[in-house]
Parts: sequence; C-alpha cells; structure tokens
Amino acid sequence: MNVLFDTNVILDVLLDREPFADDAALLLAMVERSEIKGSICATTVTTIHYLAAKVLGTQAAMGHVRSLLALFVVAPVNRVVLESALASGFADFEDAVVHASARHVGAEYIVTRNVPDFKNAALPVLTPSELIMHMACL
Repeated sequence: MNVLFDTNVILDVLLDREPFADDAALLLAMVERSEIKGSICATTVTTIHYLAAKVLGTQAAMGHVRSLLALFVVAPVNRVVLESALASGFADFEDAVVHASARHVGAEYIVTRNVPDFKNAALPVLTPSELIMHMACL
C-alpha cells in the first residue's frame, strides 16, 4: 500500500504536536518497518526544512531532511504535476500539488489531518487515525 503523507502529519511527529503525534508516529514506524510504502511530496521536504530550521536550527533541520529522504519515496513536482494541480479544481493550490504528486507517484491514499481540504480528491484521503483503523481491518 502506497500512502502519501501530507506535510502536517510529518510535522506532527517532528514537532511532537499533541494530541496528533502518537498516531502520526505509529504510521511513520509502519513505513520504517516496510508495512506500508510511504511517499511525501517534494514540497513537503522544503517546507519541513524551512519550518524545522526556524524552530530547531539549520543543523537539526538538515538531519530531519536526511531522515525523511531515507524513509520516504519523494513524489516529484514537475510541470505535469503542476498543470494537473491547476486543472484539479482544488481551492488551495498547495493541496492541489500534494494531490497531483500523490497521483503521479501512484499513491493509493493520502493521509492528512486536513481531509476537507481534499474534498475534490480522486483517491481516498484519510486522517492518521482513520488510516490506522483501515490498516487494522486488512
């Protein structure tokens, strides 16, 4: 199962944001154990670095980026993805890019805490807790 992780789920773990961090950390552990294939949008990497550097410093941010690159497949953001995002009908362009990159990399699900932002999605969009419950039923 290929799951694209939205930026907010990754940040929940890195910044230990309660009450969301536990479910997000469980999903990252499942990626680490190869129970699911984890993907992230290329823009997530740059956003994580930017935010982590502000909070934790540049060296820590670089360490987090290295960890993400070791753990996840990076869904590209190229002209095809950007054009798909523009044509998607999403209200938010950033979410449209995440969705288009998920489709481009063959993700079967998007996991996010902002499910309503993906109401026009062409693939299932679940919260971390919903994905955990879904995995338990497989």
